[in-house]
Amino acid sequence: MARSKRTRTGKPFCDMQLHSASHEDICRNRNSFLLFVFLLLVLCGTQVALTQTDKRATRAHKSSYIEDVRGSVDKHKSLYVFRYENMRSKNFKLVRQHFREGVGDAPSRILLGKNKLMQIALGRSAEEEYMDNLRQVAKCLTGGSVGILFTSCPLNEVEGYFASMVEADFARAGSIAPRSVIVTKDMLLEFPVSMMEQFRKLGMSVGIENGKIVFLSGREEWRLCKEGENLSAEKCKLLVHFGQKISEFKVNLVCRWEDGEFEELE
Repeated sequence: MARSKRTRTGKPFCDMQLHSASHEDICRNRNSFLLFVFLLLVLCGTQVALTQTDKRATRAHKSSYIEDVRGSVDKHKSLYVFRYENMRSKNFKLVRQHFREGVGDAPSRILLGKNKLMQIALGRSAEEEYMDNLRQVAKCLTGGSVGILFTSCPLNEVEGYFASMVEADFARAGSIAPRSVIVTKDMLLEFPVSMMEQFRKLGMSVGIENGKIVFLSGREEWRLCKEGENLSAEKCKLLVHFGQKISEFKVNLVCRWEDGEFEELE
């Protein structure tokens, strides 16, 4: 009679295989069951948190931010709500650098984002407002392109700086073209023939003639965009290739608050 093969532990080899197979089946069934429960909860409309967030830490962070905003109100003479257009990091960095020194012991400070928390910090009603008329400031904190400047700089300095703060920049996809842009065949001569395929992918009808990029069908010019047009990503890339900065980064002051007095500036 043939004896079954045994392992070093003395257990039959066939028993080890059966034991391993049953363990894999158990793991597979458990994962299938967990997936079934998860899908069932989703279908029933139950919100399933895939990550664990400490609500106490989030609440503490919000409270800290609110106190930070109110502390900035106490430290500075006035505050301004501003609205910006076509902001890029490099442009807004200039604004921060200009107001970094500030006046007195407290340097000026700029806050962007978290509009709801800033509204809560300032107060959204006469009963909630941190100081007189700050509820009027809170009403101006709407939309995604607003911020607050806390400063002790004189009014004429703040208004004068923002009035001159206009920087030409390339347009972004989705923006509205402020003017029409037309390129001529002479402007194509600046580009090597290797750019032809890229221009074609971006929507331009071009070809090669006598070793130079030219418009097809004998065209003399090409309109990159039309005034009032919603710019696509392709057209924005063409504007960059031809060096056409049709957008402007600028900051408009919406309102001013100082010592309980509120003033609209827009």
